Amino acid sequence: MNVLLAVLWKDLLSEWRRRDRVLAMLLFSLLVVAVFHFALVGVSDAQLRASVPGLLWIAFLFASVLGFNRAFALELENDALSGLALAPADPGWIFLGKATANFLLLVVVQAVTAAVFGVAFDLALAPIALRLAGIVALGSVGLTLVGTLFAAVAVRTRYREVMLPLLMLPVLMPVLIGAVQATAALFGGEGVAAGSLRLLLVFDLVYLIVSFLIFEYVLDE
Repeated sequence: MNVLLAVLWKDLLSEWRRRDRVLAMLLFSLLVVAVFHFALVGVSDAQLRASVPGLLWIAFLFASVLGFNRAFALELENDALSGLALAPADPGWIFLGKATANFLLLVVVQAVTAAVFGVAFDLALAPIALRLAGIVALGSVGLTLVGTLFAAVAVRTRYREVMLPLLMLPVLMPVLIGAVQATAALFGGEGVAAGSLRLLLVFDLVYLIVSFLIFEYVLDE
């Protein structure tokens, strides 16, 4: 646990000093929202409402890929990644520290993106804000766990910017399906979809256990 807190504090402090990762993620996600807004001019309200959940999660996903790529790229400086591998602790706690930092940074970006998304598409998000935040949090846990794990795999490859989405997107399909379905049900006035939430919870738990156990081998490589 001490290792988790130490890695978490290091990553958050580093980001506070640089602020490059959050700003890049935020700018990219806002550009994605702007592109969607202008691309969907003239689309009927019914079609737009049906498309909004998927578009929102696409913006979240693109921003997260950009952030995850930077999460371990910083550890290559001064061979800090090797230092993490030599830490006298279970590597799984190092993974959880990195994943928690990634999750917190992603949540900040998602909050701003969702607010801008609501303004751009004239959505009343205030009445469903808490329920939407719960769905986004569950989806983001799975997104962060998979993204952090494969960012560690891809960081030492030559084309890590391309390799990361190729590795993580197929594995993320259950989480994305559950998140989009739950968000669509919420926007459609049907309330929170229990089946989609169960799907998110199950895969979040599976990703957490598997990532914790295999991160030792990822770090050794």
